[in-house]
Order: sequence, then structure tokens, then C-alpha cells
Amino acid sequence: MLKAPNLSRYDWLTHGFGLRDSVYPEPVTTLKQIHSAMVLEALPPGGDRFAEGDALVARTPGMVVGVRTADCVPILIVDERTRAVAGVHAGWRGTAQHIVQAAVRELTTRFGARAEDLHAAVGPSIGPCCYEVGPDVARHFGTAVGTAERINIDLPGINECQLLDSGVGDVWVARECTFCLAEKYFSFRREKDEAGRMISFVGWSN
Repeated sequence: MLKAPNLSRYDWLTHGFGLRDSVYPEPVTTLKQIHSAMVLEALPPGGDRFAEGDALVARTPGMVVGVRTADCVPILIVDERTRAVAGVHAGWRGTAQHIVQAAVRELTTRFGARAEDLHAAVGPSIGPCCYEVGPDVARHFGTAVGTAERINIDLPGINECQLLDSGVGDVWVARECTFCLAEKYFSFRREKDEAGRMISFVGWSN
């Protein structure tokens, strides 16, 4: 399990970015992910794939929220003051729709969090070294495509910038590429339909 150093300081918090062989805490509340910008609140009793969306927020003791990824960007957000948390699944569609900023807004409007109190961790995902897209996708990120048929996009870097633009001052980025590190991570682009999924999770410790 990969731990974010900026989240590991809180003894009330459990969190982690999954590896190929990780064992996860029980239970973890997840969504049926649909590559959207939908942010939902996880309410007891929670459950696996209990609704459709791509980000969960929570502030319930014992509630752990998680997202599944195998190249997309997992993002965990923690409010040290209110103890609200968020788990975000950001593929290229969610990133283009600013889902991480939607999660920050949900934390502030629903739980009274302040952006400057938030701590965010951007987990392992496919990196700019390996994430090549066509002009139709690149245009969503304001990338000049010219005559290039394939363009490299930095999804974790874009989400980091979106967090900073939202006022989050403490952002840690794993900078580990799921496509490159086959022994450590699943990758849908590398393994296609044979790829498993890692779970990234965050919540209150029991």
C-alpha cells in the first residue's frame, strides 16, 4: 500500500493507494464509476458501488470511501479541521470537467470546509511519459495539436493544478506511472480487459 506523507500525520485517518497485491480495509464505500464529474455524499451504511458517480465525500466516523483505478488518477482529499474526506476518480473526461474542483466545492458547501485547510494526495496513474491521446482528447485541455497525430497529456499534473487553483495549498503527487511499473500496478492501457483495479481509499479510522 502506498501512503501519502502529507496524509499520514493524522492518527484519526486511514488512507492508502492500492497496489496489485494490496489487501483493503472493510468495508470501503465505492461508486459505479461512469467517467463523469458527479460528486456524491457517502451515507451509512454505504456499500460497494452503491450509486453512479466518480467522487465521494464523507464526514462520518468509521466511513471509508474509495475509488477504483487502473490508469486513471485517484485523488484523496482531507480536511484537518472538520475531518471531511473525499475520494476522486479522474479519467480524462472527469479531469476535463474539473471533477476534483467539484469535490473541493462539495466539501466546502456541504461540510463547511475551507480550501486552505485541505490536504490532497494525487496517487499513481498513467504518466505523461505514456499517456498518448489523439487531437480530439487533447483539445479538451487546451493543447495545441498542430499536425501531431498523438499528444502526451499529464493528467496527474493537470489535477494538481486544478487543486491549487481551487485554493488547496498542500498537494502531494505520487509521480508513479501505472503503465511503466507493471510489477506494481494494474494498467488498462497495458493489460486491456485483463487488467484488475487498485482501490484508493480514505476515511476515519475505527
